[in-house]
Amino acid sequence: MTAASSSQILPPPEAPLGLIAGEGIFPLLVARGARAAGRKVVAAAFGGSAWPELRGEVDVFKWVGVMRVGQWIRVLRAQGCTEAILVGRVAKEKIYNRWRWFQYIPDIRTLALWYRTLHRDKRDQTVLGALDQELASEGIHLIDQTTYCAEHLATAGVLTSTAPTEKQWADIHFGWEICQTVSRLDIGQSIAVVDKNVVAVEAVEGTNAMIDRAGQLCKVGGWTLIKVSNSRHDMRLDVPTVGMTTIEKLHANRAAVLVLEPGKTVILEKAKVLELADRYRISIVGYSPAPMP
Repeated sequence: MTAASSSQILPPPEAPLGLIAGEGIFPLLVARGARAAGRKVVAAAFGGSAWPELRGEVDVFKWVGVMRVGQWIRVLRAQGCTEAILVGRVAKEKIYNRWRWFQYIPDIRTLALWYRTLHRDKRDQTVLGALDQELASEGIHLIDQTTYCAEHLATAGVLTSTAPTEKQWADIHFGWEICQTVSRLDIGQSIAVVDKNVVAVEAVEGTNAMIDRAGQLCKVGGWTLIKVSNSRHDMRLDVPTVGMTTIEKLHANRAAVLVLEPGKTVILEKAKVLELADRYRISIVGYSPAPMP
């Protein structure tokens, strides 16, 4: 080795990745992917939402309050994080509970953010956008939620061995634009369709509760669930997900088809989900409508 090569300056190691984690397996998949890519992972995990198993998937683990943004920032800055991924569900039924201010006591920073921005508009995209700006003001920049788990994204085409019938394809074509419109109106991101009739529309209750409602309304079964991304889709802030629970719910409620937006929807534990769907003979489709001529 020459003197010149031995004195070569190596690039500085990448800063730790912050993981602001809610409920579900998605944060675990992100942590595994990031560590496999060689990044240290620092988790600010929401108490009462994040899975305790996340502790074993990260390098630094701290519980934080859902409504304590200042606490998130302190945890991540203390570890030198300049990038973070905000991922995982926080159940809205908990946040809208009448006792929420006792269960989720906000810190001063969150209260200031609330009165400055969020008391006027509490829609998901507004809340997420405000959080993004607040974190960025402290040098912590949110990045694409799928950066370290892109292999779990839905792809275009029929993903299962079971394919939709001609009648089910008709429901897919019929329901796709309706679901996009529901999303544009910020109502929800999923609808249930059968025989070109909309059986149920997702709202604040979430997809799983809507699936139960669709099953109650459509006793004959054979219906199609269409799930799209938000019309103002930002991969840093809001990536729709489905997983094993989704398939179990669809089976229990006699659904036949699950339609997803390719490249914009994460299938959590993708291989297991596709295997389970095939076992239940549920078709999963990554749907891209044909462009207008």
